[in-house]
Amino acid sequence: MRIIIIGPAYPLRGGIAHFAALLYKKLTRKKHQVKLISFKRQYPSLFFPGKTQYDEGKPLIKAPSLPLIDSINPVSWFRTIFYIRAYQPDLVIFQYWMPFFALCYTTILLGAKFLNIPVFYICHNIIPHEKKFGDRFLTHIAFRFVNAFIVQSKAVLEDLLEVRKKALYQMVYHPIYTIFPAGTDKTAAQKKLHIQKGRVILFFGIVRKYKGLDILIRAMPSVLAKMDVRLIVCGEFYEDRQEYFELAADLGIQENIRFEDRFVPNEKVGLYFSAADLVVLPYISATQSGIVQLAYYYNKPVIVTDVGGLAEPVSNDKTGYVVPPESPVALARAIVQFYRDKKERIFTAKIKKEKTLYADDHLIEAIDFLYTECR
Repeated sequence: MRIIIIGPAYPLRGGIAHFAALLYKKLTRKKHQVKLISFKRQYPSLFFPGKTQYDEGKPLIKAPSLPLIDSINPVSWFRTIFYIRAYQPDLVIFQYWMPFFALCYTTILLGAKFLNIPVFYICHNIIPHEKKFGDRFLTHIAFRFVNAFIVQSKAVLEDLLEVRKKALYQMVYHPIYTIFPAGTDKTAAQKKLHIQKGRVILFFGIVRKYKGLDILIRAMPSVLAKMDVRLIVCGEFYEDRQEYFELAADLGIQENIRFEDRFVPNEKVGLYFSAADLVVLPYISATQSGIVQLAYYYNKPVIVTDVGGLAEPVSNDKTGYVVPPESPVALARAIVQFYRDKKERIFTAKIKKEKTLYADDHLIEAIDFLYTECR
């Protein structure tokens, strides 16, 4: 089958670009002919809060992409349609995560549908975390002409059925990121990162308000009152980082927090996860997060808050803990319990068994099923 995937791909950075690489790898191994169409401009620089939209690390796998789309230039949308028509694919798969791309995506997918080609959305998110005027209207436009959908949590499924009540869909949990470099020995990883040997917890990913880093920082004094723990905050700040630095200083815990304000190169991601005992996601709101699956890839237990679909892949007191959101007390209690009850080995063994539920083969099966239904 000839398949086109549309969405961000390397050298653009981020979890959705990583997802594109994973999907490309699986589909090509199934002997499909796959083309990745990416962006030559994903966001106008005026609206992008980070340092760069590009991945400064090495590509995870060889997944060549065609940077055809300029998100704000309709001329590029029609050029993309001409490319699709020339390639004559059997299926077009869009990666969808925010209504900013609604007009661009809708124009391109209508061009594909004129050729009677099934069009799917893989929905990483439907309702934005940080809502803006017009989001709901644009979302309805973006979803109006799509044939089928793949969602990756029950929370996203609920959002989908609110937009398209009779949508044809498959729900498949976010697959494990098997394309990242393998992990390494914990002691060796800590040494390479110049992390003091001892208890280490990790907050990983872009820092935005809804991710609740301030809640985790507020939980730290209660943890440190009972044991010595170091928190590694590893991710570029899309917020005023000084606010977090000052909070740590006001609480007198700055010596126990290491801030790494940067987007970690692909080849070094494994070092940070290998160095940690535990990965913490103290989100205030969420639909899902690839960080949980990344932690599972490295066999790391997690603590997550019970928001959206974030907790769905976490078996409470088996692969980690699920705690109430916006509660430093509950978060601190879970961290202390993890170390006090020596749960790392028990949770890790359970993760090694359970992560087969998130194999990427399930994603390919869902695509095959939906394609058959559409045809």
